[in-house]
Amino acid sequence: MISLAQTAILLAAAVVAVSLFRFARLSSILGYVCAGLVIGPWGLNLIGDVDRIMQVSEFGIVLLLFIIGLELQPTRLWVMRRVVFGLGTAQVALCAVLLGAGAWALGEPPLAAAVIGFGLSLSSTPLVLQVLAERGQLKTQHGRAAFGILLFQDLAVLPALALLPLLAPLPGTHQAGGPWWVGLLKLLAVIAVVIGGGRLLLRPALRIVARVRVGEVFTAAALLTVIATALLASLAGLSMALGAFLAGVLLADSEFRHELEADLEPFKGLLLGLFFLAVGMSANLGLLKSEPLALLALTGGFLFIKVIAVSALGRLAGQRADSARRLGFALPAGGEFAFVLFTLAARQRILDAATSDLLILAVTLSMMLGPLLLIAHESFIKRWLAPPQQPYDAIEEHDIPVIIAGFGRFGQIVARILRVKGLPFTALDSSQTHVDFVRRFGNKVYYGDASRLDLLRAAGAESAQILVLAIDDVDASTRTAVLAREQFPRLKIFARARNRQHAFALMDAGVQDVIRDTYGSSLEMAASVLEALGETPAAARDAVRRFRQHDEATLALQYQVKDDETKFLATTRESAQQLERLFEADRTRPE
Repeated sequence: MISLAQTAILLAAAVVAVSLFRFARLSSILGYVCAGLVIGPWGLNLIGDVDRIMQVSEFGIVLLLFIIGLELQPTRLWVMRRVVFGLGTAQVALCAVLLGAGAWALGEPPLAAAVIGFGLSLSSTPLVLQVLAERGQLKTQHGRAAFGILLFQDLAVLPALALLPLLAPLPGTHQAGGPWWVGLLKLLAVIAVVIGGGRLLLRPALRIVARVRVGEVFTAAALLTVIATALLASLAGLSMALGAFLAGVLLADSEFRHELEADLEPFKGLLLGLFFLAVGMSANLGLLKSEPLALLALTGGFLFIKVIAVSALGRLAGQRADSARRLGFALPAGGEFAFVLFTLAARQRILDAATSDLLILAVTLSMMLGPLLLIAHESFIKRWLAPPQQPYDAIEEHDIPVIIAGFGRFGQIVARILRVKGLPFTALDSSQTHVDFVRRFGNKVYYGDASRLDLLRAAGAESAQILVLAIDDVDASTRTAVLAREQFPRLKIFARARNRQHAFALMDAGVQDVIRDTYGSSLEMAASVLEALGETPAAARDAVRRFRQHDEATLALQYQVKDDETKFLATTRESAQQLERLFEADRTRPE
């Protein structure tokens, strides 16, 4: 066990280092790693028993995998399937092949080269997401792509953790341990027991514990769930993280998902911090002196390969050049699972100890350099490539009843009708180029971001009656809706939605009047087509009216079940059948 004095040293090092790194706007994970370097054997040597701390801290990875499993709702994966299983698969495969081929060319055996290539292809999910969140880039095009790739990496590491012990050579031989089908049967048995036991025992047991209404008892039940499934997988010779992940996936669509995640988050954060401290302490800094060129070449080489490969994949996926570059610079660093894989591979004698130490130190350095590379890239872009950012316009008019946020093709039509009716409005648009363009045609529009509270206040949102939300970007539109509902509850919002999912997000924000983009014009064209086919104008308008009523009722029903894929699809099929029956009655009705 860790002594009380060691615990005090670890906590003090974490508090000081993480605080300093956060003040410097750097990732807290880097703070943990650097704290470990300082207090470890190669630093002040305040703690020497690193292996025991590493064994305790690895439970943080188990908790991380459980929470990742909780977040893997089928509906979420289905919505992001192209990014997760398309771009994510391509990233892991391409980087693993390139890096594995490099390791093989340098003399590593094929199995070791494959482990090295796969381990270095992974990135740190907490590190990347935290850096992107700190820079406000999670909702951008490259931020969403990075999240999808990281989600696939978290999924891909599970088979690797399960298979690695099965590929280890037997004692005294150079052959892999046991037939492959034995390991596969173990894996299937663990999955069957976790799923079956979860359905029959776990959920009913959690319902009973929830009725007790004692918070610490439910927290204890949550920890017991993770530990029990981890031990089950361990007894079968598989990774503990695999068992915890399966339990998380099993409970992802349960009513306990959010409470479990909230209860376990503090434990996960502390143990992950301890894990990164242990990584820093276990890093063999002697390699900086004995093999500095090899270490720097390895670190710089795999960072360069990943930046180029991921940027190229981003362009092939249809992203803009700047977005693809940002994606490449967001994901080059190694990840925490590389530490787990390389440590496990060294224990199983797939990698020799010296190679494992070199790889772990290279990944540690890459995690320190990764955020700095992204910051340097952003600074270079802003200074040399990006156009100068102009200050937002000062809004002169006040007490205007209507604010139009977004002055594209949708907002401009609303504005033209208000203008001919003599009704004043304040128009905002966040694109300086677009504002300059529409002003050439005599439109009065201000350059400003409506998702900012100070801009909305300056536009007179406190006294205005109506906000026309016509912003083209889905995320900015949703943010503005949430902000307006929270800060100006008396302001009536009419929002334009690009599609059904955007409409659902606006409805989540409390917007009641949602007008779907191109919906009205599509209905108008449908009426014209019916008339051209021989329908009377009255009959065509009546058909379109009934379709609209039915579709709006379906939208309301789908909103109620939007997070349940099974019910959502069932509602869609049932609605289509009802619509067919509705119009079938017209076709069979005698004239």
